[in-house]
Amino acid sequence: MSWRRALKDTARSGIAVERKRLEPLIAVRGAAGLAIVIALSLWLFGPAAAASSAFGAFQAAIATFQRSWRPRPELAIASGTSLAVSTFLGYLTISKEPLFLALLVVWTFAAGMSWAAGPTIGLIASSNVAIMLVTVTLPTSVAQAAGHAAMMIVGGLVQAALIVLFPVRRWGAHRDALADALAAEADYARRLRHDPVASFDPQPLMEARNAAAVTPRQARRRPAELHGARGIAERIRPVLASLADPAMGVPAEGPARDRVRELLASAAALLDAAAHAIRHGEPVSAPPAALATFRTPDTGSILTGAPYRAMTRLNTLLQDVVETAGGTPQQDTPQKGAPSGARGTAHSAENDGPSTPGRAPTHPGARGTARPAPTTRTRPTTRTRPTFLALIPKALKAMRGELHRGSPITRHATRVSAVAATGYILGTWLPLGHGYWAPLTSVMVMRPDFSQTYSRAVARLAGTVIGVAVATGVVQAATPGTLQSGTLAVASAALMYLLMRTGQFATQACIAAYVVFLLGMGGEEWTQTVPERVLLTLMGGFLAMLAYAVYPAWETPRLRTRLADWLAAQGPYVAAVFGSYADPSASNAPDVREALLTARAARAAWHAAVARATAEPVRHRGLSRTAADDAEDALAQLGRVAMLLEAHLPERGATPVPPAARFADALRESTHKGAKAIRERRVPTWDAVREALDAWETENPENADKVVRNTATLVLDTLTELSEALDTAVPPMTLDGTAPEKPNGPRNPKDSATR
Repeated sequence: MSWRRALKDTARSGIAVERKRLEPLIAVRGAAGLAIVIALSLWLFGPAAAASSAFGAFQAAIATFQRSWRPRPELAIASGTSLAVSTFLGYLTISKEPLFLALLVVWTFAAGMSWAAGPTIGLIASSNVAIMLVTVTLPTSVAQAAGHAAMMIVGGLVQAALIVLFPVRRWGAHRDALADALAAEADYARRLRHDPVASFDPQPLMEARNAAAVTPRQARRRPAELHGARGIAERIRPVLASLADPAMGVPAEGPARDRVRELLASAAALLDAAAHAIRHGEPVSAPPAALATFRTPDTGSILTGAPYRAMTRLNTLLQDVVETAGGTPQQDTPQKGAPSGARGTAHSAENDGPSTPGRAPTHPGARGTARPAPTTRTRPTTRTRPTFLALIPKALKAMRGELHRGSPITRHATRVSAVAATGYILGTWLPLGHGYWAPLTSVMVMRPDFSQTYSRAVARLAGTVIGVAVATGVVQAATPGTLQSGTLAVASAALMYLLMRTGQFATQACIAAYVVFLLGMGGEEWTQTVPERVLLTLMGGFLAMLAYAVYPAWETPRLRTRLADWLAAQGPYVAAVFGSYADPSASNAPDVREALLTARAARAAWHAAVARATAEPVRHRGLSRTAADDAEDALAQLGRVAMLLEAHLPERGATPVPPAARFADALRESTHKGAKAIRERRVPTWDAVREALDAWETENPENADKVVRNTATLVLDTLTELSEALDTAVPPMTLDGTAPEKPNGPRNPKDSATR
């Protein structure tokens, strides 16, 4: 992508306003906390202290809007306290410019490194540095600086107290995450009706898993409907895929396919009903027609083998998810040997630790009816999230892990500290006054990646111009006094809280108006702040954009490494699934689960890297967009093939499949070597996997384990497709002008599925 197009795209994204669900009650609560702090400070200490404490309450409320599963009061207190410490240290050194400049560099570098601990901590730390540049200019003595710092802490405490006293959707974010996961699976079921091999983005399941981790205090107060439903949802996904995929036995057309489409539509309706109930905290209203579909008596004569077992399993899981979400499940199950008490197999344990993900009643290659499953329920498990204080060592460890030359976080910290120092020096040197606006803008807009930095710079400049223009017009027309200026500042903050999720443009416009009104309350005329604010904001944004161009951290050259990481994580997951068939007596389910979670994290990192690379104005370095897309499709298909087999993991008493062990070992070793080859810009080879598959055919010519064996063939096909995607060398031409067919080329997975 050219620089012109990249700048155009980032500018559009910066000024875009998104349609988001607004939360007016939360906005009113944050504005009320701000109003309380301003009024209290005006009454006790005067306008200067009120302006300083208002920044603390303002920032504390912003911190509680960040996407975090931690208790919101703790975020408000941490934000107000850290801003107070920054302000007090800044004031102690502000009279000695070299010392303050050194503090600014160190503080900004630490804030840049804090992005390694997560976006919430990174944003709070960066905002504290930016606001510190303003608040250090308000006190006139050390005693006043200490008082201002104390009032900032009070501001955080007030916001925290309001969150405790007036909770708004206390578990709203957790409910939304779980409901989104169930709704995503409902959409997946609908798409499978028309595309039996449709893809599924596990990001909603990952978000729900993150939300399921709670502190001990949260665990005691968590609503019952948030227990267990996510673990069941994890098991539903592979069963849906197994029911729809032609590789598992249902032909592309015919009565069996029609019945599968009916079952998928009913599953989608039940999942949507559960999602709606969890999101709003209401009982589940399960559609009777959807429940009746699973009780149709002729299903057992239409579906047989693995599809019938998948249908039975899906019925069991859907009953469990409806019951867990707060509904009354129907106990009827289809006849044909399916156990009426099979509900216990889909226990409500959250599928995070050593639990069994989606075990089917029988081995997929076995014949006959499903055996009764245990009816005992397993007590729900809880993922424990560390407390806020326990998070500090983890954050420091994450920052220390990124502290090396090639880290994009370290490059970001270096950039932002250098730009902050440069902006402060230039702002002080220029005869504009209020020189801190330039470094403040730079710190607020700079992010570790290119697109966010540039889009936020454009949004801040455009928002600043609009916000300053509107606030200036109001000041000129109304000439507000101290109390009126404080009221206008609170109104601007309330509007910002309300529109925060709609985009940076609206947010920055509200912040600009808020600062103009707040400083006006402190006694500064608009003519002292508006012109230099606009000019220095432009300077700060330009410095931020220039710094990324001069000292970038492009994601494009690292795409090969991200792809290799995904392959290195996907291989052990597929191998763990095959290992479960090789030795059903072993407890392999926890290994499968942990490998799956690792593969999901690597997949998410790959997609995030591709999204960042797409917006970068650089040419590819070793991995073109076409090659990246083809390689992504191959690895996604590899994970999907393993998921189909995971939906029917054998019981401990099932017949072992010894060749699967050798295939799993070959797959684990080959994917490790293949990842290394990708990093070294070589095309991976799969000779060991092919040899293990050939030996499987030789040792077991009757194909008693046909489903597992055919799945192994699909695995080799997808690996070969991956190699072809990365083989960008131009093949020699034959005499007739066509490219020769590659030996041992990949077979179409859909063709393999019909064998």
